[in-house]
Amino acid sequence: MRQYSPLTIVSYVIGPILIIFSHFGSLLVLMTGLSWGAIAWIVFLYLIRMLGTTAIYHRLLTHKSYQAPSSILWIGSIITASAGQMGPSWWKAHHMTHHQHADKQLDPHSPNTWVKKIQGFYWSQGGWLLSPEFFPAKLPKDVENDIVLKVIDRLHFLPVIALAALSYFIGGVEYLGAFFLSTTLLFHGVQTVNSFAHIVGDRPFITDEFSRNNVFVAILTLGEGWHNLHHAFQSSSRHGITISSGRVAYLPDPTFAFIKILESLNLASKLRMPSEANLLARSRQKKIQNLELSPVLETSVD
Repeated sequence: MRQYSPLTIVSYVIGPILIIFSHFGSLLVLMTGLSWGAIAWIVFLYLIRMLGTTAIYHRLLTHKSYQAPSSILWIGSIITASAGQMGPSWWKAHHMTHHQHADKQLDPHSPNTWVKKIQGFYWSQGGWLLSPEFFPAKLPKDVENDIVLKVIDRLHFLPVIALAALSYFIGGVEYLGAFFLSTTLLFHGVQTVNSFAHIVGDRPFITDEFSRNNVFVAILTLGEGWHNLHHAFQSSSRHGITISSGRVAYLPDPTFAFIKILESLNLASKLRMPSEANLLARSRQKKIQNLELSPVLETSVD
C-alpha cells in the first residue's frame, strides 16, 4: 500500500466522517420541515453535484472520454468535492482499481466478492469506505502532477464545509438540513452504481464481470446506470446505449446531454464514442444468435 503522509491520512479520513455526519444532519429536516424553496435547494444541489461526479470526475477526469479546458476540470472538481465525493486523486484511483479488478477479490467495492448477498450489498453501498480498502494503493500520476487538482484533493473537505455554511446563510437551519439531506441522497445515489448496477439489470454487451444496465440507477445518476455499456466501452462519453432486436438503440443519458451542451459552448471537444460496428461486435444478442445458427450452417455444409 502507498505510504501516505500524516496530513494526507487525516485529510482522507475526514471524508467518511463528513458523510456519516451528513446522515445525522439530515434529521434536521424532521424538526424544521421543508419549504418549497428548501426542496428546490435539495434538488438543485443534487443535480449539479451529480453532474460534477458523472461528467467531470468520471467521464472527463478518469476515463478522458472527452476533452475540456483545465478550468472546467478544476471548477467541476470543486463542485464534486462539495458533494462529499472526496478529491480527484482519491476518486480516480479507486475507480481505476475497480475497472482493473471488476468483481474480483481486489475490486474495492464489488457486491459480488462476498458470500452473502446482503453483506455484499452493504459493502458496495458504502461499507467499504469504513475499511482499509478506503485508502488507494496508488494515486494517479496525471492528477498528482496537476497542482490545482492535488490541492483540491487534499483539501476536499473545504468545499463541503463551505457549501454547508452557504446553505445556512441562505436559509438558516432549514437549508442546512436540506444541504445534509441532498448530500446524503447523492452519496447513496452514486453508490448504487457499485451495488445495484452489478446485481440487477440486463447485460446487452459481453464483459468479463457482472456490470448491468439498470434503469433505476440511470435515473438516480443521470445516465451512469447504463453500466454494462460503460464496462464494455470505458472511454465512451455516452453510456446510454444498448442493443435491441439486433440493432443499436440509444437510451436517455442526461450526463451525455450536458457534455453536448459544453461542446456547443466550445467547452468540450473530441467526444469519444464506439462505432455501431464495434457495439454490435460486443453484443450478447449477436453471440447467442451465432450459437443458434452454427448447427444449421454445419448441416448445410454437409
